[in-house]
Amino acid sequence: MSDGTSTGTPLTRFAERFRLLFHRNGRPTRLHPAAVWSEASNTALLALTPAWRTIRATWLTYVWPVLSVVSILGWSVLAASVLLWITGQAFGWQEATAAAIAAFAMFVIAVAFILGRSSYGVVLDLARTRVAVGDSAVGSIAVSNTSARPLLPAALELPVGSTTAVFHLPRMKPGQIHEDLFTIPTARRAVIVVGPVRSVRADPLHLLRRQVLWTEPEDLFVHPRTVALAGSAAGFIRDLEGMPTTDLSSADVSFHALRDYVPGDDRRHIHWKTTARTNKLMVRQFEETRRAHLAISLSINTEEYASENEFELAISVAGSIGRQAIREQRELDVLTQKGPLRCETGRNLLDDMTRIVGAPMRRTAVDLARTLADTVPNASVVFFVVGSNVTATQLRSAAASVPPGVRSLAVRVEAGAAPTRANIADLTVLTLGDLADLAIVLRKAAA
Repeated sequence: MSDGTSTGTPLTRFAERFRLLFHRNGRPTRLHPAAVWSEASNTALLALTPAWRTIRATWLTYVWPVLSVVSILGWSVLAASVLLWITGQAFGWQEATAAAIAAFAMFVIAVAFILGRSSYGVVLDLARTRVAVGDSAVGSIAVSNTSARPLLPAALELPVGSTTAVFHLPRMKPGQIHEDLFTIPTARRAVIVVGPVRSVRADPLHLLRRQVLWTEPEDLFVHPRTVALAGSAAGFIRDLEGMPTTDLSSADVSFHALRDYVPGDDRRHIHWKTTARTNKLMVRQFEETRRAHLAISLSINTEEYASENEFELAISVAGSIGRQAIREQRELDVLTQKGPLRCETGRNLLDDMTRIVGAPMRRTAVDLARTLADTVPNASVVFFVVGSNVTATQLRSAAASVPPGVRSLAVRVEAGAAPTRANIADLTVLTLGDLADLAIVLRKAAA
């Protein structure tokens, strides 16, 4: 007979009550070891966080600047000195002890070479921060002694991209200015980080090396080479302005026909002479004219190009056409597989083209053409800039994504090819082998 109370032994009842301290209603209580450990960890974290921040700040401010002065060779010499000293003392080898003392003495002497404070005024000046591939990029470094005492000869380092240029400073009197000129190679399209200028002090064995930064880094944009489109080549883009479309409009400049008046029509477009003759209201019907809006599809899929030179040529072609459109104040959109480029100004466009990095990818020129048709539905002319590995079938598929009434052209770059023109259905295919021939192929497209 059960009355709802436990009938176990006292030890069993104690065990059940003890278990309730850790589990109640099937859930662990706050006294469960896991809960206690979690609470203790959180409390310790809250208590140690301020101390950790203080230690980290102290390390970065005071300790690391000192340790970073020692080179890998310096640490090796210091470790060898300690090891030789321990060995000499343990085995009584006087030679090891002498070598340890000599190594440590070298390290101490090296410290004297990096002591002291230099007071320089350094000005890094790039004559131009934007140049085209092949143009000269010149800069200068002006260093002045801003202290009241002479400064010993020293070396300045100037990182230029992945390389470092070294400039040797002579002994400088107070107030003396020393200037050095330098040139930067611009054989390839790139964004080159120039600087920061840093002064370096080191011992002859390079056990210790102390450097101080004097300037901020500057970006040098090596733009893709472009050509100016003049004459009929520029006129090809200019003639797109005001081209009538098949879309009808009630108000425009291209007259199409007359139609019956419908309530809501603008009475200013009523043709009164015809209205009087037919005895009913007739209004003018217009063809909608379209402002030239260029859309350029630039494929950066390197598998579609036979060589790196072809890829660079494609970027130059797109940049030349885009700059001409911006120069004539036409609306412009440029799209790659990685997204749109800025087209507000020619500088913005070329800056973004300088940052383009081609890579093999799954998205082809056909996929990019479909994206362009969705992104820029109001384009009046579309350029597909592709490599020589793009087939005619792919070009036909790309042209199929263009809405009816939109002029579509493909510029197919092929190194060394003669400028030619061909048609694939409504698509005009221009083959280009040299950037200088771009005006020629555009004139052929306009013919």
